[in-house]
Amino acid sequence: MGKTEKIYFYPVWLRIWHGINALGIIILIITGISMQSSLDSPLIGFSLTINLHNIAGVVVMLSYFVFFIGNMVTNNGKYYLIKIKGFFKNPIKQGIYYAWGMFHGQKLPFPLSEKRKFNPLQKYSYVLIMYIAVPVVIITGIALLFPELIIEEVYGFSGLFLTAILHSVMGFFISIFLIIHIYVASIGKSPVDNFKSIISGWHHL
Repeated sequence: MGKTEKIYFYPVWLRIWHGINALGIIILIITGISMQSSLDSPLIGFSLTINLHNIAGVVVMLSYFVFFIGNMVTNNGKYYLIKIKGFFKNPIKQGIYYAWGMFHGQKLPFPLSEKRKFNPLQKYSYVLIMYIAVPVVIITGIALLFPELIIEEVYGFSGLFLTAILHSVMGFFISIFLIIHIYVASIGKSPVDNFKSIISGWHHL
């Protein structure tokens, strides 16, 4: 048998960022849910929950700048470029594979290569989360930390209320994305193969 082909998909800076960002997002989700429900845990008081949420938010914000700048100055950014050709057709084809094809032994419609790090559905979801949802969460989070920056009233509604709602909605979408992300990462040669890749940097085709 020949050697298994490997591609170095995850450089050191990306792996470090991924780990810090994942930990920060998980803390934000847990503390965010706790704050929404106003639960005062006997182990972690409500005030400490707020502080942890704010600290994790600052860490995620700083790590996001690392991600954004890293994609600007390295080749990693090219994997997030969306082409007009096949804009609708390709993600539908990938969705059919996830829903039916992979359970019936069909080949991957978009196998990974040095030019393709993500399949169409992954690329679209990563772009929506990393370039829309996360920036909105960061901006609204800063606004909630400094409420004097928020417009008092927007079309008769409290600006603070609308900012808080937008922050929570985007946080909810990120939470759903995280669950799906973990599930999709388990689809591979083995359930842990992709998780090993983000640690070693090498992806086995």
